[in-house]
Amino acid sequence: MHHPHGRLFPDALQREIKDRFHFVDHDPSGRERLFFENAGGSLRLKSVTARAAAVDAIPDCPERIHAVAVQLQDIQQRGTDDVRTVLNARGGAVYASLTASGGMFAVVRAIAENVPGTNMVTTVLEHPSAYDAISQYAERTGRELRVVPSNPQTGGIDADEVVKRIDAGTCLLSVIYASNISGAKVDVDAIVRKARAIKPDLFIVVDAVQHAPHGLIDLQKTPVDAMNFAPYKFFGARGSGFTWLSDRAAVLRHDKLSGKKADFWDLGSAAPWQFAAVTEIVDYVCWLGRRSTESADRRAQFEQGIEAIELHERALLHRLLDGADGVQGLRQLGGVTVHLDHPDLARRDLILAIGIEGLEHTQAVREYEKRGIIVYERVASSIYSRRMLESFGMTGAIRVSPLHCHAPSDIDRFLHVTGQIAAEQRAPATHVGVAL
Repeated sequence: MHHPHGRLFPDALQREIKDRFHFVDHDPSGRERLFFENAGGSLRLKSVTARAAAVDAIPDCPERIHAVAVQLQDIQQRGTDDVRTVLNARGGAVYASLTASGGMFAVVRAIAENVPGTNMVTTVLEHPSAYDAISQYAERTGRELRVVPSNPQTGGIDADEVVKRIDAGTCLLSVIYASNISGAKVDVDAIVRKARAIKPDLFIVVDAVQHAPHGLIDLQKTPVDAMNFAPYKFFGARGSGFTWLSDRAAVLRHDKLSGKKADFWDLGSAAPWQFAAVTEIVDYVCWLGRRSTESADRRAQFEQGIEAIELHERALLHRLLDGADGVQGLRQLGGVTVHLDHPDLARRDLILAIGIEGLEHTQAVREYEKRGIIVYERVASSIYSRRMLESFGMTGAIRVSPLHCHAPSDIDRFLHVTGQIAAEQRAPATHVGVAL
């Protein structure tokens, strides 16, 4: 069933989910707080932080033959397998790096330096790690850079606009899976299908950092050559990024130790805690999924878990926009603008860009914090926002990004606070006369 307005978790399950995360209702000092800035990071699973710390405390080098070293090798192998579980990837190579951005630069460099062609294509909505990598390597290798514009009505990228820029001379196409400003999902399936119809051997790279924690990814349906995600936005830990590369991308010339296999990408000793964190994330999603499937297959469980997350978040998005139980949604609140709004919530991750009349965006963020809510300003002065905002004809927005561990009551609290802030801006100023 499509569930156009999503489907909330049952109350008991919602409470159990919330209890599995750190700092959902309070900040580290104990102050009551809502963290609605999960597009900039993510609330952390308690199991991830505990497991990562426990594994990282082990002093042994995993490149040895004794028992503890072998245990670390097993942890790394299971984490590698779970990267493939997340993406439904088969074969290829898994590259663990300090950040997903570092992985993106490495992949773009390998393709730019080794694959012939006259142009490279990307979109205006890319994160700087993808956009800057492609623009820099296009310049270094003397290729034309072609940039796909955004659609200001949908907040996303149109597949037909992408394929207009693909030809026989295109050596690389890079697209983001979902906008981290509007939440708009990009139709990767259509883009891959149409682009490969023009150039069957086109190398395609996808930045899935924003989308991976919120919706299903299936590389068997959308075969690309590289895709990355970041555990710190996936209920996990910072200091870690993962990139999957196809068989042909993995063997492109790249920085590596000469004695390693042609498809090996890691440099230096592995950090087993990175892989342990991924396994804990997948364990958690599979735990959710087992409520909807009796299958013992890990990917099948993961698919069901991610679908449950997606539907709950869609229900939260619907509540944010249209309200419920007598609480007005953002679409109804006076003095509030929902930027890049779209009626089809299935085409959105749980991210909103809003504005409050009479209140500059950074000041609005401060007003929310005073009331115990963390959101984020996306403004044109930021290198992480300017290009995307200008493509939409905007100078800034307040970004609101809850997570599936939040409950409808958390959304209602946010709406109440937003109504208060907006009403204060519309209230007439009080002037006090002074007798002279």
